[in-house]
Amino acid sequence: MAPQDTRCASTLRSERRWTAADRVPVESDGLALARSVNGHVRRTGKHFLPKRMLMRLSAIRHRDAARLPLLHAFLDCVLDKHEDRFRNRTYLSLPVLELLLDERNPAASAERMSTLLMADVVRFEIGAAGGSREGPGRGRPDVETVRTRLRHALRFVAQGVGGPQAVDLPSRLDGTSRSRLEELAECLPRLPEADAWSWFDVTVQPVYVLHDEYFFIRVLQCHEMLFTAIAEHMKSAVSALRERRPDKCADRIDDAVAVFERAAGLFRTVATMRAEHFSTFRQYTQGASAIQSEQYKRFESLCAVPPAPRLHSAAFTSVPAVRAEAQDPAHDTVTRAYLDLRRAGGPGGAAWGRLDAALGRLESRHQRWKSAHRGLAARMLGDAHGSGYTDGVAYLTDALENRLFRQLTL
Repeated sequence: MAPQDTRCASTLRSERRWTAADRVPVESDGLALARSVNGHVRRTGKHFLPKRMLMRLSAIRHRDAARLPLLHAFLDCVLDKHEDRFRNRTYLSLPVLELLLDERNPAASAERMSTLLMADVVRFEIGAAGGSREGPGRGRPDVETVRTRLRHALRFVAQGVGGPQAVDLPSRLDGTSRSRLEELAECLPRLPEADAWSWFDVTVQPVYVLHDEYFFIRVLQCHEMLFTAIAEHMKSAVSALRERRPDKCADRIDDAVAVFERAAGLFRTVATMRAEHFSTFRQYTQGASAIQSEQYKRFESLCAVPPAPRLHSAAFTSVPAVRAEAQDPAHDTVTRAYLDLRRAGGPGGAAWGRLDAALGRLESRHQRWKSAHRGLAARMLGDAHGSGYTDGVAYLTDALENRLFRQLTL
C-alpha cells in the first residue's frame, strides 16, 4: 500500500472508531480526530476528500459535535463543500478561530491572533525550506521569493509584538543561514497555553495541494482578524460620541487607522504569491470570496449606513446578517452619533477639529487600502471573474467611489 493510501486508511479507521462507539469518551474533545482529518486535508486538498470519509464525519457531527463546540466548528468547515455551503467563513476556518478570541477584549485579542497567524506563516516557510511538512512537487517558491515573503511577514509580526520582544526579528534576511532561520523560529511569539489553542493547528484547510495556498489562507485570516479589531474600535468610537466625548472618539478612530496600516502591509506579503499558482488552486475556491467578509462590511456599516444601492448589491446581500444589522432602525453609526452631537451643541471646537482630522485619516487610509487591493487583484486575476461571482477587478474599481463618511464635511 502506498504511503498516501496508508494515511487515508488510518484516518478512516479513526473515523470508524468514533462512529462505532455508542458515545464519545468524556475526556475527549475530538482534537485527535480533527488532527487526523486535517492531516488528510493537507495532503489531498479539501476538494478531493473521499465521500465515505465525509459521510462518516457528517454522522459524527450529527451525533456528538453539539456538545463539543470546537469539534462542531471544525467539522462545519470540513464539510462545507460536501454540503454545498462553501463560503469564505468556512474556507478560512473562522468558526474555529473565533472560538479562541477573548471576549473580554475582542479588539486586542483579534490583533494578537493576526500576529500569531503570521508567525505561523514564518514557521511554515522555514519548515518547508528545510524539507518538512510537504512532499516534492508542491510548487515551493524559490529562495529569493521566500526571503521577500519572510521579510514582509516578519515586519508584520514585529509590529504586533512591539517593544523589546521585537528586537530579535530581523527586517532583512539576505544571506541568512539555515541555522539562523531556525533560531529565528524560536524567537517568534508562541500560542497561549490554554487547551483550546491546540485547535489552532487545524485551521488551515486548503482545497488543493500547492504550497502557496497555506500562506494565502493564513494571510486572509489575518485580514479577517484585523477587521474584527477595526470594527470593535468603531463600536467604541460610537459609544464615545454618545458619551459626548469627541476627543475619546478621535483616539478610537486613530486606533482603527493604525490597524488599517497593518492591514495594508498584508498586500505586500500576498504579492509574493505566483499568479499561476493562485489560478491553479483558485478553480476549487469558487463560492468563497472576500466579498463575503462580514467584519469588513460591519466596519463599513459602523461608519455610516451604506446607501440603498450598495445595501442591495452583492457587497451586502452576500453578508445577510450584517445587512440586517445595517437596516435595523436602531443601528448606530459614527456618522449618526456625530451629527446628533453636533446638533445638540457638543463640546468645543478643538475637540471637533481633532476628531475631523482623525476621520479624514481613516477615510484616506481606507481609500489607499482599496486601491492597493485593486492593484493586487489586477495582477493576480487579470480579466477573470471573482470567486464570489463578482466582476473581479471591475467590481473593485467601482468600489473606489465608495466613501465611509459621505455625509460629513471633513
